[in-house]
Amino acid sequence: MAAGDDAAGDLPVTGSLVVPAVELSWRFSRSSGPGGQGVNTADSRVELSVAPLRLPGLTETQRARLAERLGSRLVDGVLTIGAAEHRQQLRNRQAARERLAAVLRAALAAPPRARRRTKPTRGSQERRIQAKKQRGELKRQRRHWD
Repeated sequence: MAAGDDAAGDLPVTGSLVVPAVELSWRFSRSSGPGGQGVNTADSRVELSVAPLRLPGLTETQRARLAERLGSRLVDGVLTIGAAEHRQQLRNRQAARERLAAVLRAALAAPPRARRRTKPTRGSQERRIQAKKQRGELKRQRRHWD
């Protein structure tokens, strides 16, 4: 961790989940892309890492959901988010924080309710059959045209 990480503060993810600043690990490196001569000297690329399964305040259901949905992105239990689209390190730090919060929010979201199967209405069945008859009639007219 670099000095001054506590200045970044905790990362709010949902109303009930806040990632403490001490759980976040920052790494900085040289970025490619825009920046002119400064790109060769400034460490503007940011990598933000967190171990989501070890976050305090998670229920077992939330831990299982994180493990299932983030499993392919975790390396030794650590999720790493990179940001290098801005020229300034501070803006890349903000982008990485926002991206990490969005990834965690999406992974923690409750699955959608299962669709309840419904019976087609009589009108929709009649419209479907009528459309099939019209289509068949069109094809029949084409077939018998010599």
